[in-house]
Amino acid sequence: MAVNDRESTLRTVDYDFQREVLDKLVRLETMMETLIGSAQPGRVKLAEEKIRELERNDVRRSAYNHLMNAGISAGISVAVAFHRYWLKQ
Repeated sequence: MAVNDRESTLRTVDYDFQREVLDKLVRLETMMETLIGSAQPGRVKLAEEKIRELERNDVRRSAYNHLMNAGISAGISVAVAFHRYWLKQ
């Protein structure tokens, strides 16, 4: 009977281990569906879209900043170049 008890104990331990592994796999699958999305866009796709939009806005803002800096630099250069003529009058 000792062998049967031992086999029974090993089966119980093995069953518990299998159950624990399956539970973890189910949780992992649920997390992956949340991240990637099955029928709906997942978090990763939403994050990628937001990053893409931010990059577009950053490029647009950068172009406006360059134009503004060029205008200010040109204005200052003109003021420095003609300051003698404007101060004489």
